[in-house]
Amino acid sequence: MSLPVSFLESLVGIKGFNQSSFEKVHASGEQVTSVRLNPLKYSNAQQELYDGAIPWCKDAYYLKERPSFTLDPTFHAGAYYVQEASSMFLWQVMEQLIGTNTSAKKVLDLCAAPGGKSTLLASYFMDGLVIANEVIKSRASVLVENCIKWGHPNIVVTNNDPDHFKQLKGFFDVIVVDAPCSGSGLFRKDPFAIEEWSLANVAHCSQRQERILTSILPSLKEEGILVYSTCSYSKSENEQIVDWLITEMDMVSLKIDLNENWNIVEVSSVNENGFGYRFYPDQIRGEGFFIAAFKKRGQTSFSKLNEIKLIKPNKLELTQMDQFFSAPNAYTFFKQNEAIRIIAEEWFTTLQQIAAALYIKKAGVEIGTIKGKDIIPSHELAVSTFNKSQFLQIDLTKEQALQYIRRKELSLDAPKGWCLVKYLDLYVGWIKVLPNRINNYYPAEWRILKD
Repeated sequence: MSLPVSFLESLVGIKGFNQSSFEKVHASGEQVTSVRLNPLKYSNAQQELYDGAIPWCKDAYYLKERPSFTLDPTFHAGAYYVQEASSMFLWQVMEQLIGTNTSAKKVLDLCAAPGGKSTLLASYFMDGLVIANEVIKSRASVLVENCIKWGHPNIVVTNNDPDHFKQLKGFFDVIVVDAPCSGSGLFRKDPFAIEEWSLANVAHCSQRQERILTSILPSLKEEGILVYSTCSYSKSENEQIVDWLITEMDMVSLKIDLNENWNIVEVSSVNENGFGYRFYPDQIRGEGFFIAAFKKRGQTSFSKLNEIKLIKPNKLELTQMDQFFSAPNAYTFFKQNEAIRIIAEEWFTTLQQIAAALYIKKAGVEIGTIKGKDIIPSHELAVSTFNKSQFLQIDLTKEQALQYIRRKELSLDAPKGWCLVKYLDLYVGWIKVLPNRINNYYPAEWRILKD
């Protein structure tokens, strides 16, 4: 792998950069694979492949090799997320800056697709609310899928431009901006990124990052936490943005304590000595990454937030739903189009405020759709972390589970009616057993085509 000369020259003099070992690791072709477990869906799957814990993130492991995740039913059931190890440092940032004070926190992951940081935040802020936003429509659909599979009911997925969030002044306790960047930190993982890299693109990305941050910062509370990250090595996308946030946006740079064994490099911005943290693939088991954290100071002007009244099911619909599904305490039903969904009562007003400002793709968990006297249960309910012991359940072998996820016909000895199918105690989806066949209700757009 040949790295651009102009790229290497741009890194000379940056703390931690060792050109010889940096070029060597990129030429090696080595690939690092890592996963983060879903704490509410523990599984022994892939455990034989673990090759040490990732030290800065809970429930996260390196793998000895990259298996076929597509052919692992527990992956589709949301037992774990395949995430780059460096980016999991976000967990450490949350531990040090937020600690255990997660209750009632509103957290925004602004550039969220495909969902690695959103699902990490959902696991960290289990008693908070995570808004996962993606501006690109096609990527927002991938984000929805991954958040559904994660199964936590505390995620709202939106599909909006950063400018739209200006309506929510002083709304969020934490904002994470994993900004679009020139992508040089992914050269080892994605050699095609080299072809797209240029100094002109770096300059363009730096300007775009400033625009994004300018748009989103009004929605951060006073004393709120901003986490900024990129997968770029460029100073203009990293340290210079740190300086800009301090001088132009009046943000306070925050220090993160490092274990010297992690080999993460702490750097300082040129003008303001703001803290930043660089990850080099020749020094850590992971890809190139930069992260920095800030606290907002200064007065935030508040205005009364608008609300859109979300439609509640009528009495008959609520009776049908109560007979079908035993909702957890302190949760409330609402409707989105024909579907009936559920969210914690403490977040219902917040959801109505979000709905007035943003386009919502998913909120809470979809329970199902009422069709006359019948309820068609949703796949979201099947893979959610809610208690589902009231439903009929069938255990599948791995071969049967893959047949199900391919949306093929199943031949099972099963009781008539709606049944949940499971693999290794993880819910995979719904089937409906009829007198002469079994209907497979795995989402058609998610089915795997690989044999």
